[in-house]
Amino acid sequence: MFNRMSGRSVPNLVIARRVLDKMMAAARYHIEDETGEAMVGLVVPGTHTNGVPTLYVLDTISPDESAIRQFHTFQQGDERQDELIWWLQENWQQSRQPNMKWDVPLRYLGDWHKQPGYMIQPSGGDLLTALNWIDDPDNGMDFLLAPIVTLGHPHTVGASSATSNYLMVPQAEGTGLRVDYWYIDHKTRMFMPITPTVYPNEQLPALVAYPWHLASEERSIQEMRQLEDDGMLITRVLYDADEQPPLEICFLTTRMGADKFLILITDADYPAQPPRARIAPLIAMGGDDDMYKVFEKAWLESIPVDLTLDWTPDSTLLDAVHAFEAHLGLAQPEAAAPEAAATTAAQVEPAASSAPSEANEESS
Repeated sequence: MFNRMSGRSVPNLVIARRVLDKMMAAARYHIEDETGEAMVGLVVPGTHTNGVPTLYVLDTISPDESAIRQFHTFQQGDERQDELIWWLQENWQQSRQPNMKWDVPLRYLGDWHKQPGYMIQPSGGDLLTALNWIDDPDNGMDFLLAPIVTLGHPHTVGASSATSNYLMVPQAEGTGLRVDYWYIDHKTRMFMPITPTVYPNEQLPALVAYPWHLASEERSIQEMRQLEDDGMLITRVLYDADEQPPLEICFLTTRMGADKFLILITDADYPAQPPRARIAPLIAMGGDDDMYKVFEKAWLESIPVDLTLDWTPDSTLLDAVHAFEAHLGLAQPEAAAPEAAATTAAQVEPAASSAPSEANEESS
């Protein structure tokens, strides 16, 4: 594709309808403030007759509550976005089919953000941020996609044409939401307009649902606190427990003085489905041990616990632990001091930056 407005070559761009819908919802919710989200999708190489790659934007991910939204400022949080990007990448890696059109890594593509008034182009600060990101070798990015969302355009603004870089979505009272699409790479080092095409959701790959511990963060925090207050020592691991996507959210648990690990396995839609459990001999650990490797070793030495829980969506992991312990005849010692439990609790979810490297994208 040769961009007529910039005079330079840019990729083709395809946007899933669900992405545009989520952008509209987020922009309208934060109508007085700047806001934005990270985008993930695919980069599909061009064919031998057409060497231009195509960017497919499949999802947009909101930041955590640490994001700063003000009238002229938007600073994204990062921890929740990083975990969700890693979750989507790992599940995509397991489910993608070899030798098919979509057999490429799922990756971070850039951020969209809403600007005040009718400011439809990236600012000087946006350019500086983008160049710093592209120039940082740790980010593993040679381009960024940077859509700009603005609200309240008069209905006199015409519909976008086949060669323009914006989309108009009608709003109430004769106004519209406008999304202007911009692209920058390490060669041009300037923002260039890029023409978007919106595809129906069914024509593009679907990504897995978000896992319960990130979709319901308040419940996750409460459940972990209950287990720790009961004297449990906990490590959380995302693991392929049944050899089919999505991954399971697993918990390697034990108690002070115990000689067994109790592994809890929850599905992504927990608590709709009850947890399962496996029992394994305790493994001696050092302070510098890789907890993922410890978990894998425990998993290989574990056996399933044959117990059907009396379960409702209001039940908790602590309810499940007590039921499994009673079934197995495991002692339930007095709860350890909360500070002792907290020092040993851990989460094993390899951290991915908002712009994962190729190595991270191909990991499984």
